[in-house]
Amino acid sequence: MPPVARLFIVLGSVNAALAVIFGAFGAHALKARLSPEMLSVYHTGAQYHFYHALGMLLIGVLATQLQNSGALRLPGFLMLAGIVLFSGSLYLLAITGVTWLGAITPLGGIAFIAAWVLLAISALRATS
Repeated sequence: MPPVARLFIVLGSVNAALAVIFGAFGAHALKARLSPEMLSVYHTGAQYHFYHALGMLLIGVLATQLQNSGALRLPGFLMLAGIVLFSGSLYLLAITGVTWLGAITPLGGIAFIAAWVLLAISALRATS
């Protein structure tokens, strides 16, 4: 298995587990402590966390099929950065109420978009 494949299968799996943990924490431990609006913010963070954990798994699986799997590193790391910036800022915003954290969220969204675009470009350029 190429190192890129192993890396993103591990990162994707760990992040999927974390997304489930954070989602369950929000649904159970935070339900009585957060306003419905902040609970929705937290839930959005968990959703995007999970979606992009699956995206990293996809990158790992694709890396096993492509000769130039190194081209998938950047999209994978952008997904990881997006999780930290987008989901992380939403988790913290919901829990702390610190509103300036919302300014970080779009940077994570840009990382997510760039990751998907670069993944598409990598697929178009790929030779199997």
